[in-house]
Amino acid sequence: MKHNSIKALSIQISLSGLSFCILNRTTNTIELLNTIQLDKKATPFELLNEVKTAIDSNSDFEQSFDSVVCIYQNELSCLVPKDLFDENNLADYLKFNAKILKTDYLSYDTIVSGNCMNVYVPLVNINNHVFDTFGSFDYKHSSTILIDTLLQLSSKDKEEKMYINVNTSTFEIVSINDGQLVFYNTFEYTTKEDFIYYILFTVEQLKTNPETIKTVLTGRIEKDDELFEILYKYIRFVTFEEPLTNFKFKDTIKKKANHSDFIILNSFN
Repeated sequence: MKHNSIKALSIQISLSGLSFCILNRTTNTIELLNTIQLDKKATPFELLNEVKTAIDSNSDFEQSFDSVVCIYQNELSCLVPKDLFDENNLADYLKFNAKILKTDYLSYDTIVSGNCMNVYVPLVNINNHVFDTFGSFDYKHSSTILIDTLLQLSSKDKEEKMYINVNTSTFEIVSINDGQLVFYNTFEYTTKEDFIYYILFTVEQLKTNPETIKTVLTGRIEKDDELFEILYKYIRFVTFEEPLTNFKFKDTIKKKANHSDFIILNSFN
């Protein structure tokens, strides 16, 4: 089949929501950017039904795609230095900081800029459905895209920075100094007090100063919400990081792309 244009599809999957993005690589235009927030944390089975419904109800997904990527956003991941990595030991790496089942399928990504591997749990039922729907595809953990993108951003930056990517019930902290990855971890939170506690604890452990550390935000956080307000109360220098893209956006996209779409918009490599 001849394609009039080259299309790429990214699907970002978490237990609290889904995002879909279609890039027309021929025109460098984002043709679809859609986020679905779920009322409560879904089970993998419920999430599969949400994926099926979202795909089946939108004719945009009936076209041919030259590349498809699934991005799994969950706390079931850990980084392993390349020198210590052995793909026969995936469960051993992950079991110390994540609750995994014997039946879980484990996978890993290479974090190119960070000289480490990212071990994680993808959802096999969703992988199977995506394969049945679109054919061959790639999948990654969201933190792989996050860390690689931030390391690219910081490659010529000598300054120490703390990046915070906020999700509905979790957030990631990535610390980079002199272009090198210093720290990465995921935290679960329910309240704004949980949120600031883990951030200040991390600042203390990294022996950085909340009065001077440059803190950069991505994900689901805005200047007028309670998470930002409590963060700004304790951390002096706070900014937002926009996606590293030069894409054009189709006029019909109602949602304005910004820092909340940082991972999915940086997933097209």
